[in-house]
Amino acid sequence: MLSRIAVQKAALIYQHSDDERQRDLAAGLDEMVRAERAKNRTSDSAHHKEEATGT
Repeated sequence: MLSRIAVQKAALIYQHSDDERQRDLAAGLDEMVRAERAKNRTSDSAHHKEEATGT
């Protein structure tokens, strides 16, 4: 049988690991979104340069 201290320690380790994993996932998603935005920004600016202004 596990002692109360061992259970509390295991819970803290799990909780820390879970928070760390969530930060890693958030950082990965952030990187993907920034890359897509940068790619689209380049496409959009090239597209806007080719459009006639009509003035």
